Amino acid sequence: MELIRNFKKLDKGDVDLAGGKGASLGEMTQAKIPVPPGFVLLSGAFDRFLEETDIDVEIDAIIKKVNHEDINSVEKASIKIRSLIDSADMPEDIASAVKKEFKKLNAKYVAVRSSATAEDSADASWAGELESYLNTTDKDLLEKVKKCWSSLFTPRAIFYRFEKKLHTSKVSVAVVVQKMIQSTVSGIAFTVHPVTEDKNQMILEAGWGLGEAIVSGMVTPDAYVIDKTDFSIIDINVADQAKQIIKTPKGNEFTAVPVSKRDDQKLTGVQIVELAKICANIEKHYDFPCDIEWAWHNKEFYIVQSRPITTLQ
Repeated sequence: MELIRNFKKLDKGDVDLAGGKGASLGEMTQAKIPVPPGFVLLSGAFDRFLEETDIDVEIDAIIKKVNHEDINSVEKASIKIRSLIDSADMPEDIASAVKKEFKKLNAKYVAVRSSATAEDSADASWAGELESYLNTTDKDLLEKVKKCWSSLFTPRAIFYRFEKKLHTSKVSVAVVVQKMIQSTVSGIAFTVHPVTEDKNQMILEAGWGLGEAIVSGMVTPDAYVIDKTDFSIIDINVADQAKQIIKTPKGNEFTAVPVSKRDDQKLTGVQIVELAKICANIEKHYDFPCDIEWAWHNKEFYIVQSRPITTLQ
């Protein structure tokens, strides 16, 4: 049974194997978009883990009893299912395959991200429902993989299943393991203006530190509006950013931004145009509006995620 596949051997047709996130990272890698290297622990590994431990039977029984309109019922189900997964032993061959592939990355730190097989279609987005773990080392790699597996059953994810009528469908989860980029600046891009829905404009959002702070809404980023026809900058809105997430010797910390940098513009005009062109290429490749996560490190832009924008009319 195939357990692992490198990004270089995945494409957008592999959602069933690699989940939406993993398939997209593979597709962009093949399209020569600057994606940090990585691999995907395929969804079949999770399915086999559930079967070999008999957890799948218990999960089905718990989900059947859930009243999704009662938050207590959803939360109790989530705690039960997640503890079942977190406390079970990972099959030895899966554990050793993950460790072996991790060594090939030659990276001290990786980002470990959940990638659901029903993820990020145009009418359903699991973005924000599942979990990611930044700056993971070989010591906690397997534990974080199991946390990603069990995040298929967070309260939000359970509720989302019912809301999208997926609670009776088979939804599995793959796990993306990707070389960690210690970004000095990071953010999100929308290749169509998400408010006005103007297809000739894109918005880039940028903040200091790791992107988790922006994705989770902990900080207000800079916002830059770009005209996609000629890549001219229409508007620059600079945010005063007091805090950032960075890697410290104690782990990832939400720390103060130096006072001298707080109200600085995060990207220069040249950087804004460079990033806008990368994002326009991604949209052109997929032929639909994209919601993109990016990172800037050592004078280079990296794309760490792209998905369809699901809020457009």
